[in-house]
Amino acid sequence: MAQSPNSPKLSLSSSFTSKPFLHFHSNSSLPAKFKRPPSFKILFSASQPPPPSSKPTTAPKTFNLITLLRAIPDWADRIQERGMQQNRALYNHEKWVHHRSSLRHLRHLLSSLQSRVILSLVPPVLAFTSVAIVIALYNTAVDLHWFPGFFPVLRASSLPYQLTAPALALLLVFRTEASYSRYEEGRKAWTKVIAGTNDFARQVIAGVDNSADDQSIKAALLQYIMAFPVALKCHVMYGSDIGRDLQNLLEVDDLALILNSKHRPRCIIEFISQSLQLLNLEESKRTMLESKISCFHEGIGVCEQLMGIPIPLSYTRLTSRFLVLWHLTLPIILWDDCHWIVVPATFISAASLFCIEEVGVLIEEPFPMLALDELCIVTQNNIKEAIATEKDIQAMLKGKRKRHSYKHSPNGCPNT
Repeated sequence: MAQSPNSPKLSLSSSFTSKPFLHFHSNSSLPAKFKRPPSFKILFSASQPPPPSSKPTTAPKTFNLITLLRAIPDWADRIQERGMQQNRALYNHEKWVHHRSSLRHLRHLLSSLQSRVILSLVPPVLAFTSVAIVIALYNTAVDLHWFPGFFPVLRASSLPYQLTAPALALLLVFRTEASYSRYEEGRKAWTKVIAGTNDFARQVIAGVDNSADDQSIKAALLQYIMAFPVALKCHVMYGSDIGRDLQNLLEVDDLALILNSKHRPRCIIEFISQSLQLLNLEESKRTMLESKISCFHEGIGVCEQLMGIPIPLSYTRLTSRFLVLWHLTLPIILWDDCHWIVVPATFISAASLFCIEEVGVLIEEPFPMLALDELCIVTQNNIKEAIATEKDIQAMLKGKRKRHSYKHSPNGCPNT
C-alpha cells in the first residue's frame, strides 16, 4: 500500500523521546487522594519464577565450615554426657579384688580408648597439637630460607615458663581438690539420706500397730518413705525418669499427683506428714516420727546447694585460660631445644594437664559419680525384707518369751 506524501514518517533515531500517556496537572480538580503519582506492582504468577538475587549466597559454605569445625567437639560432648548418665555400681569384695589387682595398670592402659575422660580431650589436644605442627612447619621453612629474610623464627626463652609452672600446678591441684570436696560433701549427704530412710522405716514398722484402721496407712507410709530417695535422685540427676522409677512403688493416683508437682521430693514429704497425722499414735510417738523428716529436708538442701552453686566461675575460667595460653606458646618456648620434638611434647603436655583439669570438672557435679540407683534399690530391698520378716520375728520372740515363762527352776518347781 502506497503511503501518501503528507503522512508522517517513522523515525528510528536515538533522539526519540517517549511521551507519557497520562499527564496530571498541578491545578487539576481531582480530589487530593488522586493527586499522588500512580504506582504499579508487578505480580508474578506461579509459572514465572522471581528474578534471581544479584547477591551471591555464601550461607551454605559457612554452615558447612561451622559444622565441620563443630563435629569433633560435639562428638566428644556426646560421649561425655553418655558416660555421665551411666549407672554406677556399688563395690563388693570381688570388685575390690579386681580394683587393686597388680594388672590394673595394664588394664587401664589397654582401655584408654574407651575412657570418656580421654575421649573428651580429643578436641583440645588435637587443636594444640595442630598449632605445634604449624609452628614447626613455619620455623623449618624460615630456617630453609623458603621465606624472605625478614620473617623471624618463632623462639623464646624458657625462663617465663620455669617461673609460671608452679602457679599452673597449684591452680590444677586446688581446682581438683575443690571438686573432690564437693564430691565428698555429696556422698556424705546421701549417706545421711539413706541412713535416715532406713531408720525411719524401721521405726514405722516397729512403732505402728497392724490394726485394721492403720494397716493401709502404714503400708502407704512405708511406700512413701521408700519413694523419697528415688525422687531425690531424679531431682538432682539429669535425664532420670521418675515415672518409670516410681511406678512399682506408688499407686497411680499418688504418682500422678507427684508428677504434676513442681518439687517432687517435697511433695512426697507432704504425703509422709499427712500419713503420720492419720495414724492412731500417741502424741510423743508421732512427734518422734515427725522429727525423722528433718534428715530428708537436710538432704534436699545440701543436694540443691551442690547443684545450684558451682566452684567460683572465675577460678574455673582462670585455670582454663592459663592452660590454653600455656600450650599455645609451648612450641615457641621449646623450639630451640627440641625442634620437631615440640609436636609430641605438646601432645603429651596437653593430654596430661587437660586430663587433670577434666577430672576436676567431672567430679564437680558429684551425683552422676555416685551409685545412687543401686543405693535406692538396696534401700528398697532392705525395707521390703524388714516388712516381710516383721511377723516372723515377732512370732519367734513371743515363742521365746512363752518358753521362758514355763522354764523350771533347778529345784524342780516351775517359775512364776
